[in-house]
Amino acid sequence: MMQDLVTERWEDFLKRYCWNDLIELSNSYPEHRSLFVKFTDMDLYDPTLADMILETPDVAIASATDALREMDMPTGVTLDEANLRIINLLRKVKIREIRSGDIGKLVAIEGMVTKATEVRPRVVEAVFECPFCHHIFSILQSGRQFKEPIECDQESGGCGRKVQRFKLLVEKSKFANAQKVRLQESPEELKGGELPQAVDAYLEDDISGEVTPGNRVIVTGILRSYQRMTQFGKTTPFFDIYLDGNSLELKEEEFEEILITDEDERKIKELASQSDVYEKLIRSIAPSIYGHAEIKEAMVLQLFSGVPKELPDETRIRGDIHILLVGDPGVAKSQLLTYLIRLAPRGLYTGGKSTSAAGLTAAAVRDEFGEGRWTLEAGALVLADKGIAAVDEIDKMEKKDRDALHEAMEQQTVSIAKAGIMARLNSRCGLLAAANPKFGRFDKYTPIAEQINMPPTLLSRFDLIFTMMDRPNEEQDMKTAEHIIETHYAGELIARLKSTGKVAEADKERFGQVNQIMEPAVAADLLRKYVAWSKRNMFPVMTEDAKNKFLEFYIGLRGQGYEDEEAPVPVTARQLEALIRLGEARARAELRDQVTAEDAERVIGVVTYCLKQVSTDPETGKLDTDWVAVGTTKTKRDRARSIREIIKELEKDYGDEVPVEEVLDLAEEEGMERDKVEEIIDVMKRDGILFSPSGGVIKFVR
Repeated sequence: MMQDLVTERWEDFLKRYCWNDLIELSNSYPEHRSLFVKFTDMDLYDPTLADMILETPDVAIASATDALREMDMPTGVTLDEANLRIINLLRKVKIREIRSGDIGKLVAIEGMVTKATEVRPRVVEAVFECPFCHHIFSILQSGRQFKEPIECDQESGGCGRKVQRFKLLVEKSKFANAQKVRLQESPEELKGGELPQAVDAYLEDDISGEVTPGNRVIVTGILRSYQRMTQFGKTTPFFDIYLDGNSLELKEEEFEEILITDEDERKIKELASQSDVYEKLIRSIAPSIYGHAEIKEAMVLQLFSGVPKELPDETRIRGDIHILLVGDPGVAKSQLLTYLIRLAPRGLYTGGKSTSAAGLTAAAVRDEFGEGRWTLEAGALVLADKGIAAVDEIDKMEKKDRDALHEAMEQQTVSIAKAGIMARLNSRCGLLAAANPKFGRFDKYTPIAEQINMPPTLLSRFDLIFTMMDRPNEEQDMKTAEHIIETHYAGELIARLKSTGKVAEADKERFGQVNQIMEPAVAADLLRKYVAWSKRNMFPVMTEDAKNKFLEFYIGLRGQGYEDEEAPVPVTARQLEALIRLGEARARAELRDQVTAEDAERVIGVVTYCLKQVSTDPETGKLDTDWVAVGTTKTKRDRARSIREIIKELEKDYGDEVPVEEVLDLAEEEGMERDKVEEIIDVMKRDGILFSPSGGVIKFVR
């Protein structure tokens, strides 16, 4: 009787609050089989019914589903397999705050999908046949265990005999698509030292297959438990939990997890109105680290990023900015990476030598989670989707990651083709990477690709590459040392203040001065919200003046090759695209909807600084983008061509095996330095062009 009353209340609620949605569902049924009901509407209609949904969801959802399937629709459609799904719960439970009191209740859990199995059928109503009387009957399946009959069902006309094994009629049984996903806490929600916690969720029917690893989601469902077993099959007093998913909501909006109040918005606009807001943002990046102003400016631009674009022909142009820091040990590369991730509204920090099978990109694995099925597991770049991924020691990454990184950085997707799984995951994030030279210290006379175990094709995908060298310089060393000492001094006083609650009178004034230097110009919490608000609302467009500035810079540098065909290529179209992205980020940093000539000039300065650091031919002093993009310079290529011609000429006199000394003598006559010729010969040997069959002679590999 009570059940009938509840069903009637549901019917009344559906007619009052969901009629238009019901008509829409009946028109698209059975392609779409779910009616999404807002919990807030239920609470408004009948608080008792809403409480019932939370406290006894199994009974309440069953009643609601019965009411939905029995609705008399004007379209004449019978919604006999429709699902009722609850969304917009007032309270979201954090994974680490789940307790035993939540078991059996309806909860909404927000998290990041780190793993997802293939979608496979699960039997929901198993049909069996008795081997004696051939009576056919069915058993509804729920939970994680398969329920089999032990005797023929007399109530439905069977013989009632106990049978060891009934025949399962697969063709008459009912199935639903099912998928298992793992939800993990978002990295930005964790405090220092906390390990992310996770919970598995089971999704069925039309909400299965809707998510991929890297998605941020809210799963509403019934929290269930099952008893743990030892490796020998014995039960333990401990239980594990999982979520029996009822509904799934994808978080599509940029940084949707960051709540910005009206008061926050007022502070954001007030900050943007200040004339020195851009300088303040730069000063807010790792103030305890001395110097590196250009790198800190680039990191500010990376936080805001350019505008991602989708063209009419469905081509996508990334807006995210990729930065690489290459340098000597002890120059604060790792500290800069960790600081930026703390500031980013959405960010993830990892090492190049990742321990999981997914590595930096993604992988298809078969493990315990998949229960025999293949599982898609997301790596760092996929998990950082729509944010920033900081990868320390990227030079130590696995080969498979190095291969996949080309696509992940430019197309911003990660493709997987393994064991019949064809998947494409999003990696729409900015990459901030750090690498150490393999020989200890950075050598500006050796191509970066040779120093950090990264192919030139990958290096060319970084918008900005900075070298951080530790070279003795009295003035610079004095300033750096003073800053480090003052930082430690401030830290000592803060530790004393926290412990004793007081600072000596003599130290108070000095402490105030030092603390002011160390304190970020913009508080971290406000900066996070400032970045999130800007990326949600600001989509700047280039002015004509800005376009002309970019054009002048690009054509001006390329111009040296217009009359001299032998001139090196100073910049490519990739650097021009990087300039545009940086210009858009500069406008976003000041909450402007236009990229101005001033923005263009500022970012041209940043790009020029990088080009001079990493793309300057050490022999000629000219810009040559091949130094990064190819791993050699035009000067060296020309020299190698000349040496090949010399060897071919000497083959006429000596045959295939040519004396090295003869090559060196002839090259010297043509104006080449002996040590540089020896270097080119060594490179040609390493590349498999030449080899030495015996001492003192060289020969072409044919």
